[in-house]
Amino acid sequence: MKASREKVDQALLGDKAVYALNTGVGLLSNVRLKTSDISQMQENLVRSHCCGVGDPLPTDVVRAMMLIRANIVALGLSGIRPVVAERICDLLNHDITPIVPKRGSVGASGDLAPLAHMALALIGEGDALYNGERLPAAECLRRAGLEPLKLQAKEGISLLNGTQAMLAIGCLMLHDLDTLFQSAQIAAALTLYALRGTQAAYDERLHAARPHPGQIHSAASLRELLTGAPHHRSSTKVQDAYCLRCVPQVHGAVWDTLRHAERVFAIELNAATDNPLLFGDDFISGGNFHGAPLALALDQLAIALCQLAGISERRGERLMNPSLNEGLPAFLATNPGIESGFMMAQVTAAALVAEMRVLATPASACSIPTSGNQEDFVSMGMTSALKLMQSTGHCRMVLAIEWLTATRALDIRGDHFVSPLLDAARAAFRVDCPSWEGDCILSVPMADADAFLAGADWTTILTPQEVLA
Repeated sequence: MKASREKVDQALLGDKAVYALNTGVGLLSNVRLKTSDISQMQENLVRSHCCGVGDPLPTDVVRAMMLIRANIVALGLSGIRPVVAERICDLLNHDITPIVPKRGSVGASGDLAPLAHMALALIGEGDALYNGERLPAAECLRRAGLEPLKLQAKEGISLLNGTQAMLAIGCLMLHDLDTLFQSAQIAAALTLYALRGTQAAYDERLHAARPHPGQIHSAASLRELLTGAPHHRSSTKVQDAYCLRCVPQVHGAVWDTLRHAERVFAIELNAATDNPLLFGDDFISGGNFHGAPLALALDQLAIALCQLAGISERRGERLMNPSLNEGLPAFLATNPGIESGFMMAQVTAAALVAEMRVLATPASACSIPTSGNQEDFVSMGMTSALKLMQSTGHCRMVLAIEWLTATRALDIRGDHFVSPLLDAARAAFRVDCPSWEGDCILSVPMADADAFLAGADWTTILTPQEVLA
């Protein structure tokens, strides 16, 4: 960073126009700045780009943004002082979190508005959380014993250009989705057993004949989860419905999508997304801030979640439907007719899946030109990320409903033992979501089940841990 900063200082002494160093930005890049105006322009950039609207981003998202941004400027290709990266880390270490509105980014030149609101706290302006208390950023810095940062040439633009808001959301959602994937696998296995389905469709030979990695992984996990389960079927059906038979194919495609997103995000976490970038003596203006790779991956994740939630809703409906549930009571009610059981829980699941289909509409296909048509093709990646956050919550609730119905069905059948792994998962679930009889206010156990899945650590709940390998 020091070496590249020296190149910036040398460029400031020359006559050559360098974008955002001694010129304006965007369509104003043809405006040459006086040396005396350069520092002021950098702070003006931060202030003028603070156009975010809506509710604040969650604290964990903002902190992730900050950490990723510090890592990226520390690559030494931005030409800014080390103190800038250090000060971002100071804010993290002193539990100072800028207030960053959710909306206002089109994902190129990166997440300008969110990153501007983050950078605003560095110069002692705007609001921030300090140990959880919302205060003016200047007061947060004062309490932490920090001075506001006085931005120098190129440092404002280097804090704004990049994909860190959408990437932060993507990484955090991917973490949650990996856990949710395993929750879906367990739910499917519980439902299969409760419906007296056959495990034949999970045969290793079948999936080796169509060797998609996710499909093989899902089938192997299901076999492991069901190891030790008594084999019995109450009907003469040769095969089960798709929502049971095709779990490896559907869940496996979701798993492959997660792994693709992981590869994209891992590259982006250590990628220089500033503009211009400095290579030796050369300042090269380009478009590394463009969010297209992330936008596509984020949209694909939202589409994949429609598959995960949609097939879960179908399994849950089959558990409740007296025409399909292999002798279980209608809607799993203790006394059908007098009680409605889980009838309306299925309606909620259907409503959530329907909304997820709307949220799966790709934002990455919806560019709108900005900045006087200089930024004429943008990624809309932040919109993709925000939609994914909503879809993740909806998918978790759909799965929570399946967990409630599958465990209720097993209780009604008197299946006190299923398999070692499924019993461990079921026992952990019942700690937070005890069984009950009769009708109740279903939103209460639904919320409990949702909270359980949100916090589930399957590496400790399930043994052997090789199931997750």
